[in-house]
Amino acid sequence: MSQTDALKNLCGTWEKLNSQIDELLQLEEIANSENDENMVKEIQADTLRMNKELSAFEIHNQLGGEFDRNNAIFAIHAGAGGTESCDWAQMLSRMYLRWAEAKGFSVETVDSLDGDEAGLKSITMIIKGNFAYGLLQSEIGVHRLVRISPFDSNKRRHTSFASVDVIPEVSDDTDIIIEDKDIRIDTYRASGAGGQHINKTDSAVRITHLPTGIVVQSQNDRSQIKNRATAMKLLIAKLYELRREKQRESYEKHYNEKGAIEWGSQIRSYVFMPYQMVKDHRTGCETGQVNAVMDGDLDEFINQFLIWKISKKGAK
Repeated sequence: MSQTDALKNLCGTWEKLNSQIDELLQLEEIANSENDENMVKEIQADTLRMNKELSAFEIHNQLGGEFDRNNAIFAIHAGAGGTESCDWAQMLSRMYLRWAEAKGFSVETVDSLDGDEAGLKSITMIIKGNFAYGLLQSEIGVHRLVRISPFDSNKRRHTSFASVDVIPEVSDDTDIIIEDKDIRIDTYRASGAGGQHINKTDSAVRITHLPTGIVVQSQNDRSQIKNRATAMKLLIAKLYELRREKQRESYEKHYNEKGAIEWGSQIRSYVFMPYQMVKDHRTGCETGQVNAVMDGDLDEFINQFLIWKISKKGAK
């Protein structure tokens, strides 16, 4: 049923785009015959918009991976740089929240750890929406920030790093079996905001999968039962990802491809000073509209990555 619905949406989008293109062609004939310059300008603007929608449609049509349509389990970790990197991790979190909001996706924060002075040491979210994982796989890797530090009284330029990891959320009916003897469950008091109750009870849950060493945790809900269910969902997704890659070495390679969270391993750089630019080092895509990017305008980077990925597959 889900595959049928997806195909219906695909066909519906194509029919809508086809109809809009026909309307533009008809308007172009009228504008030319009447020599209406205002109408010509409107048609030109609509044509640019249609080109972007067609490009996005073509890319979505290429997202045919097994899990591309799934929700995404999305994690950000601060890297080298102390408070600077924690602040950068929080800035990235805000950027992706804005992007998800613009897409109409919902976001559930399942775990977060505040920095010692500011920002976030880490945050894990589930981003829910059609093609969430397929689109966000472009963000896996190290993200580098260059700016004048707001925490430096001498106003010196600092470089900060944070890593992003994304895996698909899998359905509860997967055949992954987790035996009680293979896991250790710890409970603890949740940290950060949440009111008196969340900080006075051991509602947070951490699950360690002993055979693989995978650790997941959830502290967003006041209910220990709900946090345990969420943590188990995260564990199942990570185990499924591990099995998909067939062996432990492949799994480690998946994570090592992100590289260390430090200089020289970044997939994308965000430069605030001495000039303004965001550049993806894999595709060469770049823009000077730093503020727009930090407000969630990531589509061009995501689209260019998917085009680059498809071309790499074709080359193979």
